[in-house]
Amino acid sequence: MPASLRSPHVPTPPELLYLLHGDPEELAEALASMRAADVAEALRDLPDDAAAKVMGALPFRMAVEVFDEPELEGHRCPIITRMGDAAAATLIEAMSSDQRADLFRELDERDRPRFLAPLAPATRESLELLLRFAPETAGGIMTTEFVSIPASWRVHQALEHIRAVARSKETVYAVYLLEPETNRLVQTVGLTDLLLAEGDAAVTSVRTRRKPLTVAADTSREDVARLISKYNLLAVPVVDEGGHVLGIVTVDDVIDAIVREQTEDVQRFGGLEALDEPYSEISFARMIRKRAGWLCALFLGEMLTATAMGHFEGEIAKAVVLSLFIPLIISSGGNSGSQATSLIIRALALREITLKDWWRIGLRELPAGLALGCILGVIGVIRIVVWQRFGWYDYGVHWPLVAATVGGALVGVVTFGSLAGSMLPFLLKRLGFDPASASAPFVATLVDVTGLIIYFSVAFAILRNTLLR
Repeated sequence: MPASLRSPHVPTPPELLYLLHGDPEELAEALASMRAADVAEALRDLPDDAAAKVMGALPFRMAVEVFDEPELEGHRCPIITRMGDAAAATLIEAMSSDQRADLFRELDERDRPRFLAPLAPATRESLELLLRFAPETAGGIMTTEFVSIPASWRVHQALEHIRAVARSKETVYAVYLLEPETNRLVQTVGLTDLLLAEGDAAVTSVRTRRKPLTVAADTSREDVARLISKYNLLAVPVVDEGGHVLGIVTVDDVIDAIVREQTEDVQRFGGLEALDEPYSEISFARMIRKRAGWLCALFLGEMLTATAMGHFEGEIAKAVVLSLFIPLIISSGGNSGSQATSLIIRALALREITLKDWWRIGLRELPAGLALGCILGVIGVIRIVVWQRFGWYDYGVHWPLVAATVGGALVGVVTFGSLAGSMLPFLLKRLGFDPASASAPFVATLVDVTGLIIYFSVAFAILRNTLLR
C-alpha cells in the first residue's frame, strides 16, 4: 500500500498511560508526531485526571489543536477543571472563539467565573457575544476570528495585513471589506483574487462587485448549511441589523453542527429522546431515562389496540379466521405510515416542501396509498386463494368473502397509514415540535388502532350475513 494511503498510527489509551508514567520527554516527542484528532479521540477513553496530565504534556500549539477538536465535545470540562488555573487560562485564551463558547456552555455555572476572570478583555467580550445566541443558530456556531479590512485599502496593504494576522484567524480564504466610516460590510473578496491582483489595485476592484451573501445571528444552522452548500462557500458572514459583521460560520462548523442535528433526528425517529452523549459513554441511568418515556408512551398507545380488539371480541368469536390476519393488516398499515413519515420529514428538513404544502402532499399520498393498498390487497387475496386451493389451510366455505375482506381491509389500512404518516409531521411542526418526533414506532402505534377499526368494519360489511350473523 502506498505510504500516502496508510492510516497514521492512532494512540491507544494504554499507550498514552504508559507514556504518561514514563519519561516526560518521550511522551512529548511521541505526542508531537501524532495528529490532533487522533490524540483527542484517545483522550476520550482516558480517566479525566490522566487526560488532563496528557494535555499538560502536549506541546502548546498541539494542545490548542487537540482541545479545538469536536471529538472532545463533552470531555473538555472534566479535563479543564483538573488542569492548573494558569495552564487552563492560557489554553482557553488560545482556543478558537466558537469552540471556547462551546466549552463555556458545557461548564457548570459555578465554574464559569473561575475561568472567565483570567481572560483578556477582548476575549471576554467575544465570548459573551457568542454565549448570547442559542447553539443551534448561526450566532451560536460562528467564530469571531475572521479577516476584515477597510474597503479603501490597496491589494498590497490587504496582503500585508493577512500575513500579520493569519495565525490568529480561523480562516483567511475570505476577506471582508468594510466601509471605513461605518464598518458595514460592503463586499467579500477571496484570498486567491487578492494574490492574483496587482499590488496597487483597489481591493474593491479585484472581482465583480455584488451584494455579499450574509445570514442573521438567529438564522438556523440548517439554513446556514443550505446557503453554504448552494453557493459552494467556505464561510458565510453573520451580520446584525446594521450590516456589521458579528462573525463568520465556516463550513467545518456547519458540518459538525449538522452531524449532531442528524444524529438527534435519527434517535428521535427511533422512538426515544435524543442522547446528549455518545452511546458508549452515556450512563446506564441516563440511557434508561432517555428511552423509558417514549417507550411508556408507545406502550400506553398500544393498550388502545387491546381495547379495540376487546370491542370486536364478538366478531372474533364468530369468525376466528379473522384473527389470523390481524398482524398482517396492522403491520402493513404501520409500514406504509412509516414510509410516508420518513419521506415527509426528510423533505421538510431539506426545505423541499413547507407547511403550506400539506394539502398538496395529502392529494399526492391519497392515490399513492390507494395504489399501494391495492398491490398489497391483491397479494393478500392471492395468498388466501393459493392456500385454500392447495389445501394448505381451510378458511371455510366462505373463504372467498374472507379473501375479499382481507383485500379490502388492506386497501383501507394502507391508504390511511400513508395519509396519516404524511400529515403527522406537518401537524407536529405546526404545533412547534420537531417533525422527527413523528417516529416510526409512534406512527405504527397510531395506525395499529385505526387499522383494527378499519379491518373489522370492512369485515362486518362483507361478512355480516354469513360468518358474522
